[in-house]
Amino acid sequence: MPRHRERRVLPHTPEQLFDLVSDVENYPDFVPWVAGVRMLDRRDDLIVADLVVGFRMIRESFRSRVTLERPHHVHVDYVRGPLKYLYNDWRFRPVDGGTEIDFEVDFQFKSKMFERLAGALFTEAVQRMVSAFEREARRRYGRNSISSAT
Repeated sequence: MPRHRERRVLPHTPEQLFDLVSDVENYPDFVPWVAGVRMLDRRDDLIVADLVVGFRMIRESFRSRVTLERPHHVHVDYVRGPLKYLYNDWRFRPVDGGTEIDFEVDFQFKSKMFERLAGALFTEAVQRMVSAFEREARRRYGRNSISSAT
């Protein structure tokens, strides 16, 4: 599976964006294809959760361990499910006018059929997911929370 990396600057604080990305319990409300979440452990620096993802008739569950380094880094490690592996990183760096988000994801399915299906849609799907976080940040914090905070 190809690796995808994307950088964006959003007009929000690192703390706000960190809180948004680490709000795993509410992913079904705003992240495409996330149909459910079951929290297994939640601490200040760690989340372990099962996520149910679905697309059309396909539904799969996978477990991930999320390491939280507030407010600059969220790292996701795959524990079990339909993937061979999953690495996902969100980094937040303050810049003039907001925060630079550095998002990186790399994963591979165990199933060759899923791999072919996902490969055809991978870049578009990842961009839709990152855009969903951006829309949710605007909804939660406003269009320009940096200027309203100063």
